Amino acid sequence: MRSATRYTYLGPEGTFTEAALRTLPEAATRELVPMVSVPAALDAVRGGEAAAALVPIENSVEGGVTATLDELATGEPLMIYREVLLPIAFALLVRPGTRLEDVKTVTGHPVAQPQVRNWLAANLPDAVWESSASNADGARLVREGRYDAAFAGEFAAATYGLEPLVTEIHDAENAETRFVLVGRPARPAARTGADRTSLVIWQRDDHPGALLGYLQEFAVRGVNLMRIESRPTGQGMGRYCFSVDCEGHITDRRVAEALMGLKRTCAEVRFLGSYPCAGVAPDVRTNASAVRPGTSDGDFVAAAEWLARCQDGRA
Repeated sequence: MRSATRYTYLGPEGTFTEAALRTLPEAATRELVPMVSVPAALDAVRGGEAAAALVPIENSVEGGVTATLDELATGEPLMIYREVLLPIAFALLVRPGTRLEDVKTVTGHPVAQPQVRNWLAANLPDAVWESSASNADGARLVREGRYDAAFAGEFAAATYGLEPLVTEIHDAENAETRFVLVGRPARPAARTGADRTSLVIWQRDDHPGALLGYLQEFAVRGVNLMRIESRPTGQGMGRYCFSVDCEGHITDRRVAEALMGLKRTCAEVRFLGSYPCAGVAPDVRTNASAVRPGTSDGDFVAAAEWLARCQDGRA
């Protein structure tokens, strides 16, 4: 089946998403198909037209990519199977012969603007910024004469017949974007000892301490939160869901029990997958010192056995 070898991604060609996708070993044997938006890339997976999609989910400067967070929280469920971290530095791409003083209009993806805002203020203070669907699409618009320059990856210059006028542009050193490979629901990726679990939770009702109660499900079991963001549900002002990443794998007893606690107390919990953390050596969290006392799998098993003995009168 052709879709089994097809991966979609946020296009067009020349995006940072494509660059991240090409770091995966299996990309060399897949048909890589650019899509016009994050929803389009994910809908191709939902519809069976692709086996998986790579989309951006978080940036170290701007935070969560809301289009991805919202799309994963709604519609037919999908699952994350792995993640990719990509260092981000921009180039100012222009048509051949353009000088810096010729640049009056610039474009790029909305997430790019906060990452180059200071550079723009210092070097092109009078340039007008307009957002484009992606950084690569901005390069295409420059080629067509719609804008004077685009912020994109330097690698996109050749694709669109442009020149990198300035390279290595970034307001924050060591900026990174996290991308996730998303497929249809199935058994989670195997536990590695350096894993991330993602989910979305909806509160049952709005009351004092509601969020604290959800956080305590993690805290009392020694589960470290890596990210939590509130997102509007579209059901009215003050109605939110929470996008959460935590350390650990769903097969870890402490994570499993935290998820069961959330399932009991939340209106809805959507499990988005447990998968290896990018850029983390597998042995980092397998060391016993990385797990708080009383929260290892062995501790949970011993506690369950003790409870059973109590119930049987054998304590």
